Amino acid sequence: MTNERDPEASPQGADDERAAAPADPAPAVEPQDTQPVQAPDHWDPWAPPRPVEHTQPVDLSHTRELGASGAPAPTGGAAAEPAPWTPTAGAPASAQGEPTGGSQAEATPQPVWAQEPTGWPTQASAHQQPSAQQPSGQEPSAQQPSGQEQPAHPQGASAAGLPGSGWDPITAPSADAGYAGSAAPWSGAHPVPATAPQQKGPGWGALVAVAAAAALVAAVLGGMFGGWLGATDRVDFGRLDRAPSSIPTAGTGSTARPEGSIPNIAAKALPSVVTIKVRGADGAGTGSGFVLDRDGHIITNNHVVASAANNGTIKIELSNGSEIAATIVGRDASYDLAVLKTERTGLEPLTMGASKDVVVGDQVIAVGAPLGLESTVTSGIVSALNRPVSPGGDGDQQSYINAIQTDAAINPGNSGGPLLNMRGEVIGVNSAIARIPGSTDTQSGNIGVGFSIPSDQVVKTAEQLIKTGSAQHPVIGVVLDRQYTGDGVRVLPKATSDSGDPVDPSGPAGKAGVKAGDIIVEFDGRKVTSADDLVVAIRAKSVGDRVSMTVRRGSETIEVTLTLAGKSGS
Repeated sequence: MTNERDPEASPQGADDERAAAPADPAPAVEPQDTQPVQAPDHWDPWAPPRPVEHTQPVDLSHTRELGASGAPAPTGGAAAEPAPWTPTAGAPASAQGEPTGGSQAEATPQPVWAQEPTGWPTQASAHQQPSAQQPSGQEPSAQQPSGQEQPAHPQGASAAGLPGSGWDPITAPSADAGYAGSAAPWSGAHPVPATAPQQKGPGWGALVAVAAAAALVAAVLGGMFGGWLGATDRVDFGRLDRAPSSIPTAGTGSTARPEGSIPNIAAKALPSVVTIKVRGADGAGTGSGFVLDRDGHIITNNHVVASAANNGTIKIELSNGSEIAATIVGRDASYDLAVLKTERTGLEPLTMGASKDVVVGDQVIAVGAPLGLESTVTSGIVSALNRPVSPGGDGDQQSYINAIQTDAAINPGNSGGPLLNMRGEVIGVNSAIARIPGSTDTQSGNIGVGFSIPSDQVVKTAEQLIKTGSAQHPVIGVVLDRQYTGDGVRVLPKATSDSGDPVDPSGPAGKAGVKAGDIIVEFDGRKVTSADDLVVAIRAKSVGDRVSMTVRRGSETIEVTLTLAGKSGS
């Protein structure tokens, strides 16, 4: 595409880079290949680059040279040879569009350089030939390749595409190979001036210190934030990678139990229950006991500590595992009870309940150390009351217990431990277990029938043992015939060498009119069927109690009333 330039639109000296047109118009000829410029003898590193031989030829058919005044050069004639490459910055004034006063023939034609986007001229754009088909000084024909009319340059603008010319080679929709451009500032000509003073940044040490401090602060804050999330259950980290499960699970429970429940009662009672370790002439054994008062007294069975009565040792193991020594205060083989004394005061005692208020079916809890397993808890109900039990004796002393029967598991080692009601009160002292009839194994385990000494009897006997070292047994003053197998209990008919007088005339029964050979069928309104039944019923009473008794003499039935007397036991 060609660009018609109006000479009047370019003022005198408007552009230092404008070149003069040849003096004589040359006829339009076909463009010739440009010849490469010979390189100078020496190499200047600061000089602009020279065209090289591999530069591609430029089609000049649509371009034309400008005259000295900026008008298009006349067409026709021989094609002008392109001038050697010369920077426009060093061209003479006449070559830059300034009149020199000489003739037109003397004017040296200079090429017009087209401004390229890179600022570097090429050999192909050093010299443009006007089209031979377009007359000089006429408007561009409709045969222009672009088919568009070039707008006129604004006043004061350079026709070579300089600032203010109105045509930008970068953003223009069409190319113009004939505009004049200013010489690009060669980067090698002058050193690039500094635009700002050079400043020195922080050293590596400072950067490392700042990074370390930032990492430490981030770690501390992250840990605190994560801990806060976990502590407040806002994020459950344990379930992040856990697949959902369809198995139902119970929620978080609590160790607290309602007042009066078995766990609640056991938790309160266990600190007061102890394990008794005995070593004597017959060997070693274990049993159970519990704190009776804050003075350091411990209650247990007589048969638990009997082997240590003569030169033996007794150790009390508390619920926390500590052991303390103990001595025997008093014991009674008839009631199978013993009281021990320790130097430890301030131990928490259990509360003694009233066994007379117990009824069959009441829930009970047995606590002790069965088979040496301390702090064992079992539970059951009261199976029966007033069971006559003879759990054994000490020498010639036979034990008689008006026992509470329970199905709470009681095993060897439970002896001496408490039997509690559902208020946590002691209603009995576990003492014996039933055996299968015919069995001779004295260490057989629980079969669901256990016996406890009623708490009312325990309190009376324990108080007597603490005060005097021995217990008082209520008696009626008769000798019973153990060979009798009929209904009721028979008084021995006549004296023997071993028994003495069958009825003590000064005793409660002799004073009431009972004679030898009489059969006692009831005691205090309770039917008796064996000698042990009557003894247990009597031992269940206290010295000084007045009781009624039904006696059968032949065919006669006699009702008598007597006051129970006391007898000391060991």
